[in-house]
Amino acid sequence: MASKIEDYALLSNMRSGPLVSRYGSVDWWCVPRFDSPALFAALLGSPDHGRWLLAPACAVDDDAQVDMSLPGVTTVERFYAESTFVLHTVWITDTGTVRVTDFMPLTSRTELIRRVEGLTGEVEMFQDLRLRFNYGSSVPWLTRFEMLEEDAEESGAAAESVLVGMAGPDSVVFHGDPLPEADPDPAKRRHAGSFKVAAGQTRDFTLTWFPSHGVPPEAVDVNETLTTTLNVWQEWTDLYEPYDPLTDPTSAESTDLTGTGAVPVGGAAGGVATGRLDAVAGGQGEPTTPGTASARELTFSATQDTPAEIIRRSLLVVRGLMHQATGGLIAADTTSLPEVLGGDRTWDHRHAWPRDAALGLEVMLDHGHDREAAQLRNWLLRAVAGDVNNPSNVYTLDGSGQIRERLVDLPGYERSRPVRDGNSSGLHYQSDVAGHVLRVFEMLRRRGVQEDHLSWPLQQALLRAVVANYEEKDQGIWEMRGEPQYYTHSRVMMWAAMQAGVDAVRIHGLPGDVETWEEHRDQLAHEIWTSGYDPQVGSFVQYYGSTDVDASLLQLPTVGFVAYDDERMLGTVKRIRTELTDRSGLLHRYRNLPQLTDLDDAEAFASSIGQDGFTGQSAPSTSATLQLAEQLAMCGHTREAVRLTDLVLGTANELGLLAATYSPSQHRATGNFPQTGAHLHLIRVLDILQAELS
Repeated sequence: MASKIEDYALLSNMRSGPLVSRYGSVDWWCVPRFDSPALFAALLGSPDHGRWLLAPACAVDDDAQVDMSLPGVTTVERFYAESTFVLHTVWITDTGTVRVTDFMPLTSRTELIRRVEGLTGEVEMFQDLRLRFNYGSSVPWLTRFEMLEEDAEESGAAAESVLVGMAGPDSVVFHGDPLPEADPDPAKRRHAGSFKVAAGQTRDFTLTWFPSHGVPPEAVDVNETLTTTLNVWQEWTDLYEPYDPLTDPTSAESTDLTGTGAVPVGGAAGGVATGRLDAVAGGQGEPTTPGTASARELTFSATQDTPAEIIRRSLLVVRGLMHQATGGLIAADTTSLPEVLGGDRTWDHRHAWPRDAALGLEVMLDHGHDREAAQLRNWLLRAVAGDVNNPSNVYTLDGSGQIRERLVDLPGYERSRPVRDGNSSGLHYQSDVAGHVLRVFEMLRRRGVQEDHLSWPLQQALLRAVVANYEEKDQGIWEMRGEPQYYTHSRVMMWAAMQAGVDAVRIHGLPGDVETWEEHRDQLAHEIWTSGYDPQVGSFVQYYGSTDVDASLLQLPTVGFVAYDDERMLGTVKRIRTELTDRSGLLHRYRNLPQLTDLDDAEAFASSIGQDGFTGQSAPSTSATLQLAEQLAMCGHTREAVRLTDLVLGTANELGLLAATYSPSQHRATGNFPQTGAHLHLIRVLDILQAELS
């Protein structure tokens, strides 16, 4: 059985991302890129679906599983080398101490290197290699042969024994000494073996993917490669710049909605609101624990890291999940990790959502990573150019909107099925896409980035598409499976698209049909205030005609539609906290069944199909909880925002990685991992909290 989700560490070469368990098993690795079929798929099945275990022999049982209750092994701890994705795992045994260093070189090769170093005494190590292409369905033909380097004849170097595995279009070459041996039982279809490492000794093992029509790559100099990898990651992190969202003049939005009943926008333009804390808190008093918010220091009980260190790690996670060549930013490294263990809310998040790309662009630019911001900008342009009249809500890493979804024959994580390859959510119309794209381009203009021959014409085409689809209902940001509706969030994002177009003409002097955009902007604002806001319940509503609320409404102030401290927004926040927060304090994105008043008693409706097309209630969302913390922080309710942020940090593993969702009842991470959106929103709320407390 696979480890707990939070027990995995991410490695990255910014093309693919292996996941290594706390106990030394690489249980997930898609090659050669994030969205490729998996070479190691034990995460979604068993070891026989592919894995690479490297651990002390005394900790491995007869079934080649790590069992920490066995005699001989004392403790295991792990950590990243500072500001990198170089993972160190230290094993302390009765006979000695050993360190395993796992990393991917930042080159064009798809390669995983595992270095074993003896620190004290002598430790016997065991490795178990089960190569399986295409999600465990293809067992490669393995051959051992002698490999000569190009200059071997001149240098007189001896040939190196390697393993080469081939299956259809894919091949791998395994370098190392000793090489694991084929298991005498052919039914096990594995290579395994033991070796000893004493203090001061080092053994290196390398697994490299290459196309089967090519030549097996030669071994690398691990010392040189490791040094280069450490330097590249650390040099990138050193580009970090702190950001104050409360004083940045380019983030100010002061849209005048005269005649629509709206108020001038707050947030960055209006500073932090005060005097409304009781309304926001829903009558709850200021907490005393956990977390501390003072005028001098921002600390958390869930981690010893400073806010700046947490931001730097989250920026690294976002960069690590961003494809180096295409600029595509995946939502998570995995597919089909369930939101509810054993449930069927299983999705493939190894694709790129424009809303993540837009937020990622903004965050990267905020913190001094201009190159990555430019990559995300260009990816957005290429993606929407594929069908500018009908932009998708999800694209491939290359920017294609055509993603086929198929089911994979795997048991699933803790029997959670189906297992999916691909994501068909692009077939669901979501009218918010243009708003995310156009709004971030307006942000770029305010920061002095000039439009080019491609960018503004494409934005004009997007604006025409919004106008053309004005009457269309959609499935909403949560991709509800019921009848399309006029979702309030979607209509507000359409309004944001129109406003960005108007600003481009009125403020920046670009050409465009500004009268049409102003007309539709004002019409949208009027209908949102009359149909998306219900004065009887005192809040915005999930969709027109509904009285429910959902977490997407927390984004209304961030796009400038309503002030953070507007009474109507405060009423919305109060309802969201009352109706969508579970006993742990974490926030659900929506209430799947209107009659489900107690979200902690979801089993009472376990057989009822809800608005998302599934039974019962999903788990609380880390990203949604952080968006609520941001709203509270922008209203001056700093200590409550710190408390919520601390709760989310408490769901992360010791490496600082966040999953999409969390099960408070089981005290476990759920959902795909690590999740880009959670890390992006963590950065945003920490920026705000640091600015408020400085």
